[in-house]
Amino acid sequence: MRVGIVCPYSLDVPGGVQNHVRDLAEVLIEMGHQVSVLAPADDDTPVPAYVVPAGRAVPVPYNGSVARLAFGPLSAARVRRWIRDGEFDVLHIHEPATPSLSLLALWAATGPIVGTFHTAMPRSRVMSAASSILRPALEKISARIAVSEPARATLVQHLGGEPVVIPNGLFVERFAAARPRASWRAGGDGTLSFLGRLDEPRKGLAVLLRAFPAIWRERPGVRLLVAGRGDVDEARGTLPPECRDAVTFLGMVDDPEKAEMFASSDVYVAPQTGGESFGIVLVEAMAAGAPVLASDLDAFRMVVEGGDLGRLFDVGDAPALAREALTLLGDAAERDRLRAAARLAVRRYDWSSVAKEILAVYEMVAEGPAGVSEAR
Repeated sequence: MRVGIVCPYSLDVPGGVQNHVRDLAEVLIEMGHQVSVLAPADDDTPVPAYVVPAGRAVPVPYNGSVARLAFGPLSAARVRRWIRDGEFDVLHIHEPATPSLSLLALWAATGPIVGTFHTAMPRSRVMSAASSILRPALEKISARIAVSEPARATLVQHLGGEPVVIPNGLFVERFAAARPRASWRAGGDGTLSFLGRLDEPRKGLAVLLRAFPAIWRERPGVRLLVAGRGDVDEARGTLPPECRDAVTFLGMVDDPEKAEMFASSDVYVAPQTGGESFGIVLVEAMAAGAPVLASDLDAFRMVVEGGDLGRLFDVGDAPALAREALTLLGDAAERDRLRAAARLAVRRYDWSSVAKEILAVYEMVAEGPAGVSEAR
């Protein structure tokens, strides 16, 4: 099958959508399909062979974060040419309503189109206002996928439709095979970890850093590993001087380092305050054997099955985070129980299963009008 995949966000910045697109493309290629990915990138940006650059990305504030998008005449021309030359059996557009390559591709194409929706914004005034403009274009989509129930609810509320829920995927064995680094282990008082952009408020690092002094006072040998890009000096400066040495900022980590960090953790903390539609980082941590402590967002509650696979605390509540972290760090038997339950549950998210579900959608829509052609 010839599959064209459109990513609205620049691949040079880590993110859930970008990782999903990259992994899906590689899985489909391994299965023998012909895959081309269109993504924002300069012509001289190093990208995998299956990626076609579609122009420079510009940073735009979006959903509490900063998205790097590509839009304009140059990008539109490249989208049309890519669709025309690709002669795809199925066009798979991620975040079709995003004003980037995704929306340009949706405007430019006809035929079998699959749209995957990742965003969860139940009270988005922007989406509500734009829905009447977007609906005619969205009606061209043959099948809609939402990566979670919160993403599905956002889509139904603002844009309509009846999407099927297919979660984000990951290569479970790559995380399960990771081994802890001795230099990242704290010994008897335990190691906590966090992954996310340091200066993006919704990722919740500030909540964790407010909670950490209370954890450190009870367990002075505790260690906190913080991975992600951002202003390290600013983040460190929010901690009391006496416990700063207990926090190690790792900067950006690649996938193997990320898995090793999770494997080195007695508890992975996800203190996000909102804007999360799924929580793939929780699944990654669980696959690597890290017990999860997460804020009680709808998306996270679903991943940890209401608390059966991980512990939850009230969103933004630093004292509650500290209490739950101390309870987990002091209960080795509970951590072992969570590890065992989670490692079985995450098999549901392995790409070997998720790719088959997506392919079933491709095959269904491909039975309709043949090919995806450029709109006139």
